[in-house]
Amino acid sequence: MEPPIDSPPYRRTFYKGGSGMWSWILHRGSGLAVLGFLFLHVLDTSLVMFGPNAYNTMAKFYESALFRPLEVLLMFLVIFHAFNGLRVIIVDLWTRGSRYQAQLSRLVWAITLVLFLPSAWIMLRPIFE
Repeated sequence: MEPPIDSPPYRRTFYKGGSGMWSWILHRGSGLAVLGFLFLHVLDTSLVMFGPNAYNTMAKFYESALFRPLEVLLMFLVIFHAFNGLRVIIVDLWTRGSRYQAQLSRLVWAITLVLFLPSAWIMLRPIFE
């Protein structure tokens, strides 16, 4: 069966890679990553039940230079997720919020970077000393 001649061509997506789409993807991804860390944290805290040696072994791993970049990434994801969540609330609940979606997205990135960069410096400094 042929589509009507006057119908628009099929498009796979309406998104063209704008700030809204990337914020949406990163918001979902950061939420899943933070949730994954929460599960990991509950798991490693429960190692106390198996004795101090099991818990201390995991704590040593977290203190290693190999794990530090993951902590920095977690810091970035938490900051971005928090402020992007506020942007989502503003866009959803404010009647004119969608008009300012792009500006709010840029503001989220600015706040995220202003808070993240000093945090990353403080967290990574011990590796380079």
